[in-house]
Amino acid sequence: MHSVWLVIFVLSVYLILHTYAIYPLWLLIFSKRESNEKQLFKLDEELPEVAILMAAYNEEKVIGDKIASVFKTSYPLQKIHFYIGSDASTDKTDEIIQEWQKKFPQINLIRFGGRTGKSGIINDLSDKATQEIFILTDANVIFKEDTIFNLIRHFKNENVAQVAANIIKVSPNNKGIASQEKSYIAIENKIKHQESLRWNVVMGAEGGCYAIRKVSFSKVPPKFFMDDFYITMNVIEQGKQIVFDKEAVCNEDVPTKSAEEFKRKVRISIGNFQNLMRYKSLLFSFNGISFAFWSHKVLRWLTPFLLITAFISTYFLMFHDAYFKILFLLQLFGFVTPVLDWLLRINIPLMRFVSHFYLMNLALLRGFIIYMKGVESNVWQPTKREVN
Repeated sequence: MHSVWLVIFVLSVYLILHTYAIYPLWLLIFSKRESNEKQLFKLDEELPEVAILMAAYNEEKVIGDKIASVFKTSYPLQKIHFYIGSDASTDKTDEIIQEWQKKFPQINLIRFGGRTGKSGIINDLSDKATQEIFILTDANVIFKEDTIFNLIRHFKNENVAQVAANIIKVSPNNKGIASQEKSYIAIENKIKHQESLRWNVVMGAEGGCYAIRKVSFSKVPPKFFMDDFYITMNVIEQGKQIVFDKEAVCNEDVPTKSAEEFKRKVRISIGNFQNLMRYKSLLFSFNGISFAFWSHKVLRWLTPFLLITAFISTYFLMFHDAYFKILFLLQLFGFVTPVLDWLLRINIPLMRFVSHFYLMNLALLRGFIIYMKGVESNVWQPTKREVN
């Protein structure tokens, strides 16, 4: 029995290390250089019409800055059409949008009478938009002047169906979990960029900002979370190319409160397991895409279970080897770090990273439990905006 527990321990630890360290390092070591022989639009060429689709719920703190960033652009203004679905907002969101409509009549405000949820709104807006290219974005994601052009330029290549933006997390300070989240997203963006270079796909375009051809856009099923991942995986299933453009930069405020990020990660986790069931066939295609899907996504979603199996196996192994007693205590400390961080507020960077890691895996586990019980609605409460 000792050998069985040892195998379980080694396998669990390896799979965690594979998704968080070995796979990113493998991509870095065997990275491909960006080709200079791309088919790209130039700014002085005839560029396609663009529909920007966005759902908004009580976004009065950021909606003005968002709209301003869309129209402060190098892209021809007459080719931009902005569709905003207000999900029964109860603050000044609609009023602010209406003020901006006076300056930019290409803003289309569609007000929904009852809470609909992001995916339902985007589905509806996609029917109303007739433009060739969609840009899906969130209210708190602020564009740079060249963001739209850098996204759209890739669509000169007919094989490209989707382009992911390089969303940079920003905050006025590094309070709470801000530093951990910024570091995590920066690493994620590097991984996605390398996946794009190696396999012409991205394992999930970040929903805050990406562009997609209308013909490749797929409506998200009811009660589905993680609409961005669903749409991206559908493009992969179609056999189309996805580009991660590191120059298509935009900024997003990062949450500083663990409780807010925990709720967001629970919502993401529910969508993860919904999408896993929908696209499980891609796991067994035995190619680069299945390798990336397993390595980058599925093993991360399974990490809460791997942490538990590693902990249980260590418990049984420590009766045979004193070395495992140390490992058991270290793992036990890891599990309780979120509680210690909450109680003591000790601002030790390493402890904060460990605490954040275990807390976010707890959110994954919580999301899995909700998924197994059955999802009743995908209507969301946005993360509190970290803006003044």
